[in-house]
Order: sequence, then structure tokens, then C-alpha cells
Amino acid sequence: MDIRSRILTYTADFAPDDPYTPPSESRLEELAHGVGRLLDGDAAEAERLLAPLGLGVTRLTDTDSGRRYDEIAALRPNGEAARWGRLYLTADSDVRWNVQVPHPVSDRDTEALGVRLLENTPSGALVVAGAHRRAGRSDAADVAHREDSAFHTIVVELQKRGVPGLQLHGFGESDGRPYEAVVSGGSAQSTSREATGLADRLEADGLRVCRGWSARCPLEGTTNVQGMSAERRHAGFLHVELAPDARDDGPDSDETADALGDLLRNWSTD
Repeated sequence: MDIRSRILTYTADFAPDDPYTPPSESRLEELAHGVGRLLDGDAAEAERLLAPLGLGVTRLTDTDSGRRYDEIAALRPNGEAARWGRLYLTADSDVRWNVQVPHPVSDRDTEALGVRLLENTPSGALVVAGAHRRAGRSDAADVAHREDSAFHTIVVELQKRGVPGLQLHGFGESDGRPYEAVVSGGSAQSTSREATGLADRLEADGLRVCRGWSARCPLEGTTNVQGMSAERRHAGFLHVELAPDARDDGPDSDETADALGDLLRNWSTD
């Protein structure tokens, strides 16, 4: 199974005019129980809990890396749960980090960068939102700012288990944003060793970086609900905004991926 193709095929057709309705509170509670069981190593019970929601648990082996993953995804491609997103979870070790992609397609290439990090770095997980940021009504699918989403529910289950998260965003070119990257802790205004180390590494690789804890940066993610939840639970969280060149197929994106990969590897050994 080509894990990259499987994920990017899923996100490829996301569009801003797609329908989207957040799951009900009861369904989110059931989802949390199912995801929690999988994170705790009980795939059979997770599958039993998730099936009534239209979700399945599938063991996958990536053809390129040979790594195994457990996938939570909709059982029916056109079912309601198909808009809820997906989770890819290492099956070969404990989960030591997770990468979050809240705005696939809308923040172009963040989904591809997330897959690249999952493929190239062991011991992690990837959480991908299931709809374009502008799908539905009244920002219903903007999961970085909504707690009533499957995406947020999955991230919280990871945070409850102390798994640090890296959330990927993208911004467009602008004279008012003279940076290739904005690194911050989201709602947490204090710095961390991981944040400082990532910013230092990106700058050493030639990228201009705005540090959210020491400068007035745009797009710091201070209202990001996953960041707020991480702060309450004392879980690691980094919010990274990237310019197009830092997340596409060019040399700057290679430097970005290497730097982010090193961050995740450091989390794996902490």
C-alpha cells in the first residue's frame, strides 16, 4: 500500500463548496472512546466502537518504507464520516509525536508535507481534517478554531496521553509577511526548547523566521483550539505557518521537512 497516494487521493477533491456538518456531541464522545482504545493498543475494541459511526480500523503496510500503520477512516467514501478526517497511527512502536493538518488543500501542500513527515520519521501519527476549510456554513469546517470536530477530538485523545503535536499551516505571499516561517506555541506565549531549536534550525538553513514568543508575528495561532487544549493538558504543541516555497516541492521545502523531521525525532527520544 502506497500510504502517500492513499492519503493524497483522499484530500485531492476537497473543495470550499463541499457540504459539511460537524458531528453531534454524542458521536464525538463515541469517537473519543474508539480512538482512545486504539491509542491504548486495543484495535479490535476500537473497531467495534467505531463501526456504528461508519468508521473502520485498517492495518496498512507502506510499500516504500515497510512501516505499518493503523488507519481510522470512513467505511463508505460518500458517507457522513468521510468528512470527518482520518488518523494514521504507527503500529510498530509507541506513538511519540503527531503531525496535524487542519486545512488540507486550503493551506496548499500542508497535507503533502504531513505525509512526508509521517513517511520519513518513525514512531508518529498523522491527523488530517476531512474537509476544505471553507466547506459547510459559518466556518463549520475550520477545525483549528472549532472544538466540535472529529479532528479536535482525535488530537485531544493524543494530548491526554502526553503525545506532543506539530500543527502545519500555510500562508500566501505578502509584502506584510517578510518571512518563510512563523513558529509559535499557539496560545502559549512562553518559549520552549523545541520551539527555539526549530526556529534556529530553519534560520540556519536560510529561511527567515518570525518567533512568536519574542516578536509580534502574524498568524501566531493564539486562538487555535488545539493549542489551547494542549496548554490546559500540559502537552507539547507547536504551531508552524509556512510560506509557499517552504512547503512545496522546491529546495526550501526540503530544508523545512528536514528541520521538522529532526524536531519529531527529538520528541521520539525525549
